Amino acid sequence: MERKELIELTMRNLKRNNMDAVYVANKEELKQTLKRYFKEGDMVTFGGSMTLKETGVYHYLKELGEAGTIDFLDRDVEGADVQSIFRSAFSSDVYVTSTNALTKNGWLFNVDGNGNRVAAMIFGPKSVVVIAGYNKIVETKEEAEERVRKIAAPKNAQRLHLDTPCAKTGECMHCMSDQRICCSYTFLGKQRIKNRIKVIIVGEEYGY
Repeated sequence: MERKELIELTMRNLKRNNMDAVYVANKEELKQTLKRYFKEGDMVTFGGSMTLKETGVYHYLKELGEAGTIDFLDRDVEGADVQSIFRSAFSSDVYVTSTNALTKNGWLFNVDGNGNRVAAMIFGPKSVVVIAGYNKIVETKEEAEERVRKIAAPKNAQRLHLDTPCAKTGECMHCMSDQRICCSYTFLGKQRIKNRIKVIIVGEEYGY
């Protein structure tokens, strides 16, 4: 299946699953699209994501927070009470994150170490905005799981300088390490609250 056809099919199925789906060609269009999801004074926070850093979304949110446009809870700022911010995310207006994979059937697949990211995607924030490069789209659930084992988990373990087998081998070893980041697995399908989850697919490769 060609890229354009795969993206269009994935978007149709996300909408069937009561998730809004939008396509943008690049990170410049992405910032313009993001504006529609915030209103002045909104409490906004985010889940850890290389996609947000690579697309400039993290810095965009930081700028909005510094300007007083939004109340931005920044877990990455020096001295931040990270655990408190994790918990505050559940009462936020907007939670911005990415996804480890999305299937052409419109399901979001994620694996977490602490579980804060997947927990917030499932319940709490009024609105969840998921940003994903087209490279995150896979055909099946099995391919989504494989993508995490062979790409997302090892690369994130390396980025975080964790002492896990996958950080050394570049592939999941089904370890029992205390630093393991593959602890909570979630597939998000049909949603009860229509359009609470918004998925923005970017026509460029981003993240792991």
